[in-house]
Amino acid sequence: MKIVDGGVCAVNGVLAAGACDDDYGVAVIVCKDSDSTAVFTSNKIVAAPVILTKNAVENGKLSAVVANSGNANCFTGDQGIEDGKAMASVVAEELDFKFEDVAVASTGVIGRLMPMDIIGSLIKKAVLRLENSAEASKNAAEAIMTTDTYSKEFAVETTLKNGKSIRIGGITKGSGMIAPNMGTMLCFITTDVKASSSELNTALKKAVDASFNMVVVDGDESTNDTVILMANGESGESIDENFEEALEYVCCQLASMMAKDGEGATKFMEVEVNGAVNTEEARLAAKAVVSSSLVKTALFGADPNWGRIVAAVGYSGADIDPKVVSVSLQSLNKRVDIVDHGIIAAFEGTSQLEEAEDIMEEKNIRIIIDLGLGNGNATAYGCDLSYDYVSINAEYTT
Repeated sequence: MKIVDGGVCAVNGVLAAGACDDDYGVAVIVCKDSDSTAVFTSNKIVAAPVILTKNAVENGKLSAVVANSGNANCFTGDQGIEDGKAMASVVAEELDFKFEDVAVASTGVIGRLMPMDIIGSLIKKAVLRLENSAEASKNAAEAIMTTDTYSKEFAVETTLKNGKSIRIGGITKGSGMIAPNMGTMLCFITTDVKASSSELNTALKKAVDASFNMVVVDGDESTNDTVILMANGESGESIDENFEEALEYVCCQLASMMAKDGEGATKFMEVEVNGAVNTEEARLAAKAVVSSSLVKTALFGADPNWGRIVAAVGYSGADIDPKVVSVSLQSLNKRVDIVDHGIIAAFEGTSQLEEAEDIMEEKNIRIIIDLGLGNGNATAYGCDLSYDYVSINAEYTT
């Protein structure tokens, strides 16, 4: 597997574009006549575009996605549905696609009607700019940013078991309202494999469980979360284990970018849990640690407070034996054990505590927890909780 440039446009035949106007942006991605699938938020309040896109992917085919930033089109009633349909209709008419083959996604403020004069104009501008290039993918990624501080895209080329190469590329947005059931995130992934919607759905759900469902910024779950996977079949190659591994890798890279760009974040944390009874319990433990406000504030304050870490594991629902649990901190160049098989290793006056404090000053910190009970393992992604997070969200609509 190798990393390649181009985001969604790393895949042959995929076109993308973005257009922006002050607080609003529109991205259009074209992957004509693709077998497609999607996963969505589990919030019981869902935005109009989620409803429309669920219907659009029912037949397993998509030709395009149109996504806007600046307005979530959520809690907007019948008018919101009509506005979402209007977005899809503009793309369908401009590109001569079937209306039902165009997916819609939105992100931004909840409870405000869409400014369709602005959005409609931006869609038409984006359609005119469609092309297969790295710049086009970047423009699309930038157009869907809200409180993101940078655009997020990633692509790989991998070799299947038969020796043939395929590509997978994606763009995403998200930095706040990020919970363990995806987040305020939109993600669009393209690939050139040839596969049915059912095969794609199985692979996507597996990848999302290991990536977007393992990222936490603030624990709030969005109304708009959408991940769409489109396969245009240009390679003629079928899905195998190597494809699934590459898809999971792409999703994990995009998820970690979201955590690093968390609203107000100054530090990124990766929590690896090993030795759990099973994978499910490892995921529970890892998510509890990255979700903990006390762990997140300790991260911000560079405090190696291992008590908060083990407390989070304790209430996670995963089995834990205090006598065998170990906790380590790791930076790029240093690793230190702070709890070793239930024994405190980093306490006042020890070199371990000094090393732990040094590690907590770093920008990227890995927390490694070994529960010593089995073979289950999982990794979750998160960030610290800073003063700026409060400031950003206290003034979000004002």
